[in-house]
Amino acid sequence: MSTTVLEGKNIVRDYHIGGGLFTGPRTVHAVKGVSFTVDKGKTLAIVGESGCGKSTLARIITLIDPATSGELFIDGNKVDIAKGGLTKEMRRKVQIVFQNPYGSLNPRQKIGDVLGEPLLINTDKPAAERRDLAMKMLKKVGLGHEHYNRYPHMFSGGQRQRIAIARALMLNPSLLVLDEPVSALDLSVQAQVLNLLADLQDEFQLTYVFISHDLSVVRYIADDVMVMYFGEAVEYGPRDEVFADPKHSYTRTLFAATPRADVASIKARLAKKKAA
Repeated sequence: MSTTVLEGKNIVRDYHIGGGLFTGPRTVHAVKGVSFTVDKGKTLAIVGESGCGKSTLARIITLIDPATSGELFIDGNKVDIAKGGLTKEMRRKVQIVFQNPYGSLNPRQKIGDVLGEPLLINTDKPAAERRDLAMKMLKKVGLGHEHYNRYPHMFSGGQRQRIAIARALMLNPSLLVLDEPVSALDLSVQAQVLNLLADLQDEFQLTYVFISHDLSVVRYIADDVMVMYFGEAVEYGPRDEVFADPKHSYTRTLFAATPRADVASIKARLAKKKAA
């Protein structure tokens, strides 16, 4: 029997913008009544172009911003940070990995301190135990003990993203939100990080919300796909169904605009280019 880790019901997020010299105040509807569920050990991919509301929704799920209206449940508990604030227990349940691995790491902190900081802030574990847990997590993400005392600038982009993933996992979260986690990496490194995420998900039964505009990545990692367009979820369902038979015209347009990498498609594009 599956266990629901994350559920959103009719999530709305509005931004009120003050008026200028010739315009009055207005309201921007960034997210318009979006609903979704994610079961334990599964991945929901949220797809769309820039400005569609996917990153705004990610900030609500990670408890950075409150929703204007609607209900958010994590591990069956209703969460409303606008009214109830954010407890340490709830912060431990949800972690995020950002797009830019270097920008999300403090360049003045050694990697051991980067990994130990979540434990220092949110737990009462002694220094020796924090160090031991950090060492073990480095190994989990494919790095070694020799990296513990190094600084972020001494690592490649892929290694930095591994460190960011390790930091997010230090508190054993129920939910990991991945906001374009491989878009800043080379293709070969993307594959390595995606394989790492898949392995970690299997080992720890992690639940992912994966924000992306890259449909090839989504097709590889997602169990369910939600396509957003101007703040609305215009398509939502199992990955294979959405890719095989998209219902909404925007989804079909989005898929058609994505180059296919199979040999037949490449030959067809070359033949079309030659004919033109």
